[in-house]
Amino acid sequence: MRNFLMSLMVAAALTGANVGTALAQDASAPAAASAPAPDAAASTSASAPASANTAMASSAEAASAAAASGASEAAPAAPTEPVMVDSSKISAGDTAWMLTSVALVLFMTIPGLALFYAGMVRKKNVLATAMQSFAICCLVTILWTVVGYSIAFTPGGSFIGGFSRVFLHGLAYIKGDKATTLTVSHLATTIPESVYFAFQLTFAIITPALITGAFADRMKFSAMLVFMALWSLIVYSPIAHMVWEPTGWLASAGVLDFAGGTVVHINAGIAGLMCCLVLGKRVGYGREVMAPHNLVLSLIGASMLWVGWFGFNAGSAVAADGRAGFAMLTTQIATAFAAFGWMFAEWITKGKPSVLGIISGAVAGLVAVTPASGFVGVTGAIVIGIVAGVVCFWSATWLKHKFNYDDSLDAFGVHGVGGIIGALLTGVFAVKDIGGFDGSVLVQAKGVLVTLVYSGVVSFVLLKVIDMVIGLRVTEEQEREGLDVTLHGEHVE
Repeated sequence: MRNFLMSLMVAAALTGANVGTALAQDASAPAAASAPAPDAAASTSASAPASANTAMASSAEAASAAAASGASEAAPAAPTEPVMVDSSKISAGDTAWMLTSVALVLFMTIPGLALFYAGMVRKKNVLATAMQSFAICCLVTILWTVVGYSIAFTPGGSFIGGFSRVFLHGLAYIKGDKATTLTVSHLATTIPESVYFAFQLTFAIITPALITGAFADRMKFSAMLVFMALWSLIVYSPIAHMVWEPTGWLASAGVLDFAGGTVVHINAGIAGLMCCLVLGKRVGYGREVMAPHNLVLSLIGASMLWVGWFGFNAGSAVAADGRAGFAMLTTQIATAFAAFGWMFAEWITKGKPSVLGIISGAVAGLVAVTPASGFVGVTGAIVIGIVAGVVCFWSATWLKHKFNYDDSLDAFGVHGVGGIIGALLTGVFAVKDIGGFDGSVLVQAKGVLVTLVYSGVVSFVLLKVIDMVIGLRVTEEQEREGLDVTLHGEHVE
């Protein structure tokens, strides 16, 4: 693992050189002028995935149409920043679907992920594990409101957004006697900006919550809160900006990520691996039995994740349209194939199919299809599902034991590895007629590498600093007694 960390540091240095050059170019470039609000037709055509890829495609199509017509009264250009519009420009159907998607994705974290993780730990840590997901939901909501949303989803440089939405300044809804106006994001022009804010908030919540599976049973609650707060602002928001904001570095490079393969899963997975390495193994790891205390809870949690993931992937169309429906289809197909892929791989190697295996395979499929769901067809979904199920089984068993790291609930083995599989295979199976883009494995690999290096190195540094200041890990006595009692003064009968 020391060689792995050294490789990350070398890659970080190389990446840093590119980042510095790009930042210098950003500083010398004049600020883009604000564009007028789109009319109703432009708003409808711009309604597309939360990723910058489709937003750029919509702008390009609008520009091509205007140039071809040569008319003096050409349609206004698509907005490049949040704008104020008349309420008549809002689509009731799109808004209703996105409100539903907000609820579905929040459902993934509380209670879905909370139950999924809580069932897999030992009984003495079940409350502490569920508490982490709930507390992160509250913490990230506060941070996203104060500054996170602004630096992720407003125009700025190639690596970070601006500060026009700090404390949600400028996000407005004004009910007038004759007309009602409200703000919309330039990335979602047919729904209120408040709804887009809430939708992206749910992604910002679940991403750090996924990391907790890597260090289950051994991290201080106070240290967890500090790490997640800093990580959300320093790691998550910049990567979301780079991938999903049209001015972002990776978006401009053509990286395809429909719903969060790089932004959510690779990002969380590599951060989880850094937590494993810095914190070290659980007391008794490899010598004592650490079997899940209640797989019924985990099965229920995994089922909630599966249901909520339709809001995650189909909701990323930011519209109630055919592409959302197709993203839902590919999500269901890939998940089923991945669940059976993991199950049969386990059945062949260990002699029995387990409950933990099939639900882990389902989650691996959900993870892998996330970046691809709005870009691939049925064939791509099937292949991605099978590959994710089998390879994630391998990473959660052989790979983890080979390198001897204690990824408690396989956050890296499922989310990190599954995200990498999905991101790379998006480059293989992307269908231009579906998503508007041809895939490129090399471009996708660039997005994977940048995310691994940036998130991995910054996460490692944050953990080391926090460890020096307040300490990361509970004492051996606290760990043996259980975090429920020692950190929260409660226990499950």
